[in-house]
Amino acid sequence: MTEREPLRPLTTSQQHHLNQAVERYQAALTPQALSYLTEQRGLTEETIRTARLGVVATPDPLHARFTGWLAIPYLDRHGQPLTIRFRCLDDRKHSCKKLDHGKYMSLPEDPTRLYGIGAIHTAGDEIHLTEGEIDRLTLTQIGLPAIGGPGADSWTSHHRRMLAGFSRIWVWADPDPAGARFLRTVTKFLHNAVPVPLRHDVNATYVAAGADALLALIAPEIT
Repeated sequence: MTEREPLRPLTTSQQHHLNQAVERYQAALTPQALSYLTEQRGLTEETIRTARLGVVATPDPLHARFTGWLAIPYLDRHGQPLTIRFRCLDDRKHSCKKLDHGKYMSLPEDPTRLYGIGAIHTAGDEIHLTEGEIDRLTLTQIGLPAIGGPGADSWTSHHRRMLAGFSRIWVWADPDPAGARFLRTVTKFLHNAVPVPLRHDVNATYVAAGADALLALIAPEIT
């Protein structure tokens, strides 16, 4: 588990500047990106709009290297952006590796945050934790209060404190070595974490078999 300094709140100027960028990227959502999100990922237009997803068309100077990428803003409980992560929309095999970047990228030195922290304030006694943003949106779309970490190595001590008040935390880790590492870290520090047995990741399961296939994985444990 990574130890980091407490997150510092954004200044009013930073908030305004970031919100302007998010609004600009939302307005630039391309047919290609919309098709990727709806047809390949099964997200509804309402989910896309609420999440404020967009495309980096006219980039902020700090975002120039992500021109043409999907913009995934990390929103606070009021829907205002705290930061942005970026997803390459070029899904050709090995293209990200050849271009020397990850499929998902954060800004340099950006603090690690949980995605969808508004769910912490609206969930009941239980909450769901996924390994990524799209998986978190998928669970939210089917009615499960969920937050997401931006990758298998994203867990910090601050995140543990944010989830301390829940009686049960369902952990939807990807069924691969990185997911196993994420699961080990989370369950080690959260005694109330319950692993969900996935054969494929959350979104792939949803696209292939629908919401019922996901809900069935937790139904036997619900009391």
